[in-house]
Amino acid sequence: MTILDKIIEQKKTELPGLHAQTPSFTVVEKQRPSLYETLIRADKLQVIAEMKRASPSKGNIATHIEPVEQALQYEAAGAACISVLTEQAFFKGSFADLYNVVNAVSIPVLCKDFMIDPVQIDYAKAAGASVILLIVAALSDEELASLFAYATDLGLEILVEVHDVEELERALKLKAKIIGVNNRNLKTFVVDLIQTEEIAKHFAADGVAFISESGIWNAEDAARVANAGAKGVLVGESLMRSGDVVADLQSLQIDISKKFGETV
Repeated sequence: MTILDKIIEQKKTELPGLHAQTPSFTVVEKQRPSLYETLIRADKLQVIAEMKRASPSKGNIATHIEPVEQALQYEAAGAACISVLTEQAFFKGSFADLYNVVNAVSIPVLCKDFMIDPVQIDYAKAAGASVILLIVAALSDEELASLFAYATDLGLEILVEVHDVEELERALKLKAKIIGVNNRNLKTFVVDLIQTEEIAKHFAADGVAFISESGIWNAEDAARVANAGAKGVLVGESLMRSGDVVADLQSLQIDISKKFGETV
């Protein structure tokens, strides 16, 4: 059984508890920018900055960090979006983390989880998320299409995550507007930025925002994925371990206007 399989099996055990309750959060209503519009119009590489306490591959990363304080630093540094892991068993996140961050910032907030059932999307929406993640590797075509439609009907933006060309083709069939390449293989958790470069060779969809996820540690990494065509990067561990969050985040916001000219 792969790590992804183990996570999905754990998610299945949690669904009855979610269905047995009605999510109840008092979210402060704010007019947040569209993540898609921010990405597609960008002349600098955009950063989706992640609140990530732990992971299956690295164990504890930064369990001491308070989510709201971290989120406020991300926002101050000019992050396009804040990603909050809500998966508890393997990543030590929660919907409470999501809710607290949502009420603290005015930029888009992504609920980062392993979505396999509409009830998880209900909780993300109730806690104030403006964006959710759908992982192609975790879902059948039917499940993917169903959850994509469900989230769209709720007015949520959707980051569709792929790892290889076959998954990219599945994402494009959805007419997804934001597609992220996870440089981490969720079956082995090995990370390699070459995944972004390989997927980019097959990525010719106009009007789709293309981002690179995982393995981004410095401006050199940012430049590498930007040169492949990425409009943004999703960065977690390096920022969670950073001694200067604002400076390190801003170092990733490299100029992409000269290479790519006017955005579509």
